[in-house]
Amino acid sequence: MTNFTGLATLFALLIGSAGLCCAERGGQPPAFVEFESPLVSAQPLQGYLRTPDGPGPSPAVVLLHGCGGFFKQLDERWGKRLAAWGYVTLTVDRFGPRGISSACTGGAPAATVHDAYRALSYLARQSAVDPGRVAVVGFSQGAWLALLSVERGAIEHNAAEKFRAAVAFYPPCLSIKGDMTVPTLIMVGELDDWTPAKECRTLAEGRDDYGISRQNSAGHPIELIVYPGAYHGFDVPHYSTPVQLLGHHLEFNEVARDQSIDALRKFLYATIGGQERSQ
Repeated sequence: MTNFTGLATLFALLIGSAGLCCAERGGQPPAFVEFESPLVSAQPLQGYLRTPDGPGPSPAVVLLHGCGGFFKQLDERWGKRLAAWGYVTLTVDRFGPRGISSACTGGAPAATVHDAYRALSYLARQSAVDPGRVAVVGFSQGAWLALLSVERGAIEHNAAEKFRAAVAFYPPCLSIKGDMTVPTLIMVGELDDWTPAKECRTLAEGRDDYGISRQNSAGHPIELIVYPGAYHGFDVPHYSTPVQLLGHHLEFNEVARDQSIDALRKFLYATIGGQERSQ
């Protein structure tokens, strides 16, 4: 059984470490926004906001990076692509304003667990956004935060605005109970030795490694896609040359990446709408 605390510290370098993906070209460059003033909060948040061409209001997506940070690279890989599909995107910099360089050895900082909803609150006030159609998409540690945000519990219950869908790329699934308040998609590599697919299968089937099972009727079902032959960070072209990071194998997989793009596009279209555009 994988130790979650160990996982949670190790996962985000994966997605964030790197290389820029060849997302759809075109569109306006992202706007750097500070969506909580230092006068309002001791730990303001900032990030990259992209607004698609065409009339709004549009559905939107909050993007959460992993334990290594690198929100700019995440925006370049996925924010650009999603904006090209017609979504407003906000890629959150969870670390910069807090002076955090990495969270890969101590787990997700406690101060960050509400960041998805802080981003959602900002988006809900934008005229370009339809506040009733916002999804959260996270990667590794950010994927865990995305799942935590929509799992039935205090975080979701106390939020004024609500997400309508959640997507998690290779999350640590062990500590998630699985009583999801919205449609949820998990994508993970079959050979992932950092956030094992086995634990996500257990979660999707309504079981966990602690012997606790939820009722099948509890919450929304979790859709799970396991990509054969894929490792952690399969969507990050920087890992075209495989690397070992903190004892784990990271490797880009073009087939899995392309399939995940298609799966994400279809899932978002089905849950929050938008313009379903081909690659």
